[in-house]
Amino acid sequence: MKYWLLKTEPSDYSFDDLVRDKKTVWDGVANNAALICIRNVNKGDLAFVYHTGDEKQIVGIGEIISGPYADPKEDNPKLAVFDIKPLRKLNKPVTLAQVKSDKKYRDFALVKEARKSVLEVPEEYWKEFMKMSE
Repeated sequence: MKYWLLKTEPSDYSFDDLVRDKKTVWDGVANNAALICIRNVNKGDLAFVYHTGDEKQIVGIGEIISGPYADPKEDNPKLAVFDIKPLRKLNKPVTLAQVKSDKKYRDFALVKEARKSVLEVPEEYWKEFMKMSE
């Protein structure tokens, strides 16, 4: 199993929207580095949902419920998507400021590649962020 972090602008699509919808197609990604991540997701992987914009925090957890596939709304086979369902909202959001305050995470893509919208989370970091959210 792999772990991921998915960035979304909450005014466009929030974790609460995912809960309301019960599942969604994670689409709208055109960045090559993020598309590489999308092509590496597997059904059953877990993902943090991270709100960008003014919030800048991990707010919930979803489960990837499909492998990657070509975006059916686009006429470009390079644009990949996957399906995701919500698992639960975090008890306490984990903020970007918290992550940045620990030098251990200085090379983590959330800190280093701010514009990347889909990124892999090392299992060790996943567990640490889960503890931070309790």
